[in-house]
Amino acid sequence: MGADEFIAARVSPETKARLRAVAEHEQLSESALLKRWVGIMLTGAARQEAAVGVTPRASRNARLMVRLAPDDQILLGDRAAARGMAPATFVAVLTRAHLRALTPLPKAELLAMKHALAELGSIGRNLNQIARAASAGQGFTPPSREHVALMLKVCSALRDRVKALLEANVRSWAEGYAEPRE
Repeated sequence: MGADEFIAARVSPETKARLRAVAEHEQLSESALLKRWVGIMLTGAARQEAAVGVTPRASRNARLMVRLAPDDQILLGDRAAARGMAPATFVAVLTRAHLRALTPLPKAELLAMKHALAELGSIGRNLNQIARAASAGQGFTPPSREHVALMLKVCSALRDRVKALLEANVRSWAEGYAEPRE
């Protein structure tokens, strides 16, 4: 961002001399020192506005820089890769989840849930067709005990799979991994 605006103020000779002395002590020009002070002053004003509830609108592109130890960077990379996310995206999602007490469902897990729901929908449609045929008195062969037992087994397995998926998701956001690490 270019700094092409100019701020000027008239001061007494004593104030000018004191400013020059501080600038020399800081090894800055008078202009650089004033520019620094204006920045500090405006940052303090922003904090004060935030304290009384005046919040400036944050840009979606605002960046936050965080330093991590090399071993933490490796862990971050591993955990982000396990979720199929870029490390920065993982940190953003993790931070949002923590701040808002959420447990987000990543794309792969959401697709698995949608697949399970599609399977349950198919079973439901088949059961409806059987029920309609029985109600209409149409000649049909009812499903055998084995078929009903098989449908029940599939439904129970899907229920258990979805439940395990959701529990692993919650646990992984809390602990970092879906399965405990040794």
